[in-house]
Amino acid sequence: MDDTDRDNRTSLVRGAKDLAKEAKRHATKKVGKVVDRTSDEYALRSYSRFQDEEEDDYTQHQGNYTGPPANDEEGSSDATEGHDDEDEIYEGEYQGIPKDGQPRDGQVALGQPVADGMKDRRELETERQADEEELAQQYELIIQECGHGRFQWQLFFTLGLALMSDGVEVFVVGFVLPSAETDMCVPDSKTGWLGSVVYLGMMVGAFFWGGMSDKVGRRQCLLICMSMNGFFAFLSSFVQGYGFFLFCRMISGFGIGGAVPIVFSYFAEVLAREKRGEHLSWLCMFWMIGEIYASAMAWAIIPHYGWSFSMGSAYQFHSWRVFVVVCALPCVCAVVALTFMPESPRFYLEVGKHDEAWMILKQIHDTNMRARGQPEKVFTVNRIKIPKQIDELVEMESESANVVSKVIFRMKTELFGIWVNFQKCFNYPVKDNTVKLAIVWFTLSFGYYGLSVWFPDVIKHLQADDYASKVKVHTNERIEDFTFNFTLENQIHSNGLFIHDSFVNMKMKSVTFIDSTFRDCHFEDVSSVGSFFRNCTFIGTFFYNTDIDDSKLIGGTEVINSTFYHNKTGCQMTFDDDYSAYWVYFVNFLGTLAVLPGNIVSALLMDKIGRLSMLGFSMILSGISCFFLWFGTSESMMIGMLCLYNGLSISAWNSLDVVTVELYPTDRRGTGFGFCNALCKLAAVLGNLIFGSLVGITKAIPILLASSVLVGGGLVGLRLPDTRSNVLM
Repeated sequence: MDDTDRDNRTSLVRGAKDLAKEAKRHATKKVGKVVDRTSDEYALRSYSRFQDEEEDDYTQHQGNYTGPPANDEEGSSDATEGHDDEDEIYEGEYQGIPKDGQPRDGQVALGQPVADGMKDRRELETERQADEEELAQQYELIIQECGHGRFQWQLFFTLGLALMSDGVEVFVVGFVLPSAETDMCVPDSKTGWLGSVVYLGMMVGAFFWGGMSDKVGRRQCLLICMSMNGFFAFLSSFVQGYGFFLFCRMISGFGIGGAVPIVFSYFAEVLAREKRGEHLSWLCMFWMIGEIYASAMAWAIIPHYGWSFSMGSAYQFHSWRVFVVVCALPCVCAVVALTFMPESPRFYLEVGKHDEAWMILKQIHDTNMRARGQPEKVFTVNRIKIPKQIDELVEMESESANVVSKVIFRMKTELFGIWVNFQKCFNYPVKDNTVKLAIVWFTLSFGYYGLSVWFPDVIKHLQADDYASKVKVHTNERIEDFTFNFTLENQIHSNGLFIHDSFVNMKMKSVTFIDSTFRDCHFEDVSSVGSFFRNCTFIGTFFYNTDIDDSKLIGGTEVINSTFYHNKTGCQMTFDDDYSAYWVYFVNFLGTLAVLPGNIVSALLMDKIGRLSMLGFSMILSGISCFFLWFGTSESMMIGMLCLYNGLSISAWNSLDVVTVELYPTDRRGTGFGFCNALCKLAAVLGNLIFGSLVGITKAIPILLASSVLVGGGLVGLRLPDTRSNVLM
């Protein structure tokens, strides 16, 4: 009995071992089949169309597995027949021992890729940089396959309207500044705030929107910032208070500040290398068109005082407000056109959105091919390299938090992300380029905007001196029973006696009465601009609907037994007193037109002589041209110097825009460009303040200061790396 039990036990053990061996052999066979199938699928998906020398090898690997067919029945037995593959076990599995080829805890199998979670950040960033370099080469070839045609030209005009709006915004400030401050009764102590506030908004906006475009996309940020600019620019034309007007213009400047960095980044990412320099230079012409548009509209609208209406004395809508509305039109057109344009495919690839990028690239290809009459041409790209996406640790906000705290938290998160991305602009290898670009942007802007303010102010100063030299002086006059119903201009009346005289429906422009007496006189419907009564005496005089108040009765003037009825309130707006209004706008118009030849030359030669040569020599020549200002003793000579300077400096601006776009990688392009453009606006404010304070004092300091910064900036620009032959990183 014992022997029989022993034999049965032995048979059971032997049978169990046989079953385990068969299960193990079957599992090994299944793993082999899975590996073969995975290898075939990987070969089918491989993409090596950009390696011409390996085309034969690629074709050979792309086929299906051609080895001998596997014998699915080999190794099968009755013991395993009908066994479910999902229930297969191997010897020792129930003991928790890992299969062959699988890593144990804390181990990595040889020849297998390491999981991202087991790598440090430096390794991940190195892999991402390698992926970006590969993507840059592949993307360049894809853009070349898409061609240059209708899509690029549609985007060209759309982004051109946005860039035109930026040029308009810059000049709107200078054109409406005197009119707005006069219309809103701004005291002399607060004049000039409008220009500083607008530039401050543009400076902050350039940095913020440039950084945001690297996080949420070029098109979306451009739509938001242009909409903000258009809305608040339109609103500013209707507000009456100076404080609210400043607020609207500051927010408008904050919106338009993002236009320049986003526009150039957006357009560069759909251009092939051989087209990039030329077409970015052509795009710069829209900034000039914006200047011409603003100058022409100011010339045609602002001096026309009749283009206004009022609702009582509380609401005035003068011609300069009409000009502000007209200047908002390019921004509105840009917003409408942008709604029909797609996002930058290069940005989508950078953030890992492969399918969205592929669809836009196919749209570009198909649009251009249809325009060429080749609709049958197929977009052959199947797979595009995606850079490794590195997860960022982000603090999460509680779901139960209120809306305000969620908004504040989101803003803090976005600002922190922009700051982190900005710090990367000072990491190797772009650190040196960022410092050099900052110097060039600051010096070029300081010299350009400083002299742009100084030139018109000098011309106005020369005109004012000429105007003052033609003043008419009347002394010891006695006038009785006379009616003044005409305009008095540029006159001084001293020690005069006016008896029973009537001043009816008339204007006084730059008229001063000194030590004069008015006895039983009548003033009705009188407007006095730049006119004053100094140490005069009014006896029994009647005032009706005039703007003569305490601010014009100065220097000990006495009013005896006189009556004021229905006095005009607020500041009276008239452009008849601005004898140089047409002339100033016309001078700016001529200076802007002088930019046209420089724009054309820079566009045609950008890819031939190189960006750096054009940048450096244009700034140096602009600095040298400043010395000709020594000979500017008349208005015509100063206008000629202004045209020469603008024509020489525009090539530097165009080449600097191109170089800035090409030096930064895609994930920092908007941030880096926004930082440089913010420095540009800061330099503009400093240039306006410094050069404006020197008008009429001396020529030596503005000339030497502008020349030195321009020449110095040009020499630094020559030290930048040449990007003419580089793909867009």
